[in-house]
Amino acid sequence: MRLKDKVAIVTGGGIGIGRAYAMGLAKEGARVVVADIQDQEAEEVAAEIRRLDGDALAVHVDVTSPGKTRAMAEAAVKRYGRIDILVNNAALYSAIKKKPFAEITGEEWDNVMAVNLKGLFFCVQAVYPAMKNQGKGKIINISSGTALGGTPFFLHYVTSKAGVIGLTRALARELGPDRICVNAITPGLTISSPEQEATLTREQLSDRRGRRALQRDQYPQDLVGTVIFLSSDDSDFMTGQTINVDGGTHMY
Repeated sequence: MRLKDKVAIVTGGGIGIGRAYAMGLAKEGARVVVADIQDQEAEEVAAEIRRLDGDALAVHVDVTSPGKTRAMAEAAVKRYGRIDILVNNAALYSAIKKKPFAEITGEEWDNVMAVNLKGLFFCVQAVYPAMKNQGKGKIINISSGTALGGTPFFLHYVTSKAGVIGLTRALARELGPDRICVNAITPGLTISSPEQEATLTREQLSDRRGRRALQRDQYPQDLVGTVIFLSSDDSDFMTGQTINVDGGTHMY
């Protein structure tokens, strides 16, 4: 097991891609803190990990609150004594209505930035003391392929996810002396639930597949290996990087 006895926090770990991250990390031996604003979903994932002989703790968190993100980190340390990995996955996506940029209100813009960018910042601040004291840590920020392709009618979301890349690079410079690696992942459009798939037309899905070198739909499990790699000792000399996982839609 590549992550045996390491402690990982996954924000937004109760549903969708976050659930896949939590389950994948647990399978590799990590003790997982499933952090989500949706309490029941987080507890269900933690219970499933425990049923599979893993170790997991469900924690309520609102990433827009510095107090609640600190409480999340404190709960992890109280239970497990350390924090080795933070997967900054919580984000607003499906609840955002696509619209021309001129119609986006200031309130809508602020809500997206509060979760998708400031929320990551608060979570890093929360786990940093534990990682610094340990002399090592892994922070994995989930950005989006929309930041690479410039998806229209989604300006607030795309901008927030582009900001995640800048945050990742600056943090990597700042936290390097503490031996804390900070990297980002840009997933392509990922089918994380039947409900999400139902919102896309057959034409939209076909068009997305056609733009990939690997011409099939993308699923949460396609991202788990990259998260495990960035969480493991195998990536100890890698920081400030953005790994694009989208089946070859964008190539850099």
